[in-house]
Amino acid sequence: MRPASPYGALLTDNPARRSTIDVLGAPTQYWEYGPAEAETVLVLVHGFRGDHHGLDAVCAHIRGIRIVSPDIPGFGESAPLNGHAHDISGYAMWLQAFVGALGLSGRAVLLGHSFGSIVVSAAIAGGLSTPQIILVNPIAAPALAGPNAILSKITLGFYRLARALPHALGAPLLSNWLVVRVMSLAMVKTHDSELRRWIHQQHHAHFSSYANRDSLLEGFEASIGSDVSMFAEQIAVPTLLIGARNDPISPVPAQQRLVALFAQARLELFDNVGHLIHYERPREAAELIVGFLNAGTVTEPAT
Repeated sequence: MRPASPYGALLTDNPARRSTIDVLGAPTQYWEYGPAEAETVLVLVHGFRGDHHGLDAVCAHIRGIRIVSPDIPGFGESAPLNGHAHDISGYAMWLQAFVGALGLSGRAVLLGHSFGSIVVSAAIAGGLSTPQIILVNPIAAPALAGPNAILSKITLGFYRLARALPHALGAPLLSNWLVVRVMSLAMVKTHDSELRRWIHQQHHAHFSSYANRDSLLEGFEASIGSDVSMFAEQIAVPTLLIGARNDPISPVPAQQRLVALFAQARLELFDNVGHLIHYERPREAAELIVGFLNAGTVTEPAT
């Protein structure tokens, strides 16, 4: 039996509206929360191998803001990029085109989680206009040069092997139950048994919803070959970094070095959480987001 979402009642009270839009010649699926006429608009970019479901818990807590949450190309229900590589440049081009297609350029605030933090930063450094940005669990340093370099290289080898094998062998290897569970165990920090079970279920349900092995490998190579520090000095708008003291991917010193590269940025660090702020501390993240935007409210489950 699947564990019930601890945020299910909040989502029921704030249901998503699904839409499709053609971006760079391929359909992007996206979901909207909150009032369509809201003055403040927040566009979300999820992390690698995830989809829009990963940020549902944060969306569930926010009222009074229009939130647009797409599946990025090649993940979830969105088609892969058409004629462009699934690298940082390709994803940044897609994000700029997506925001423009919705008529939100210069108006929408951009929020990126994990890999999404790189995509958002690259897009803004490349010319996407936005009043503010929010980066949750930002990738603060290059994966191939930090404390996780060996693990990143091993993982890259695994992805390349799975891509090289015949489809009947390689595809099941990438979505193997044990592979997904090991990743989930490495990320989760909460001691709440019910919350842990739900997080593991979310990873098993959505971690393998990618289009094909080619785009997946390209995306992983992009995720470990780039980081937010490569773009931070080109970003002048107010920036909120929401990090964690126990993040195994972005250690605190790297996050502190990163925030100093921005023209206008502040770093908020959560204790006793790692790379899954969006799952383990969504209400607290929502409070920081609403406070930073000076718009909307944070709601609580009905008692």
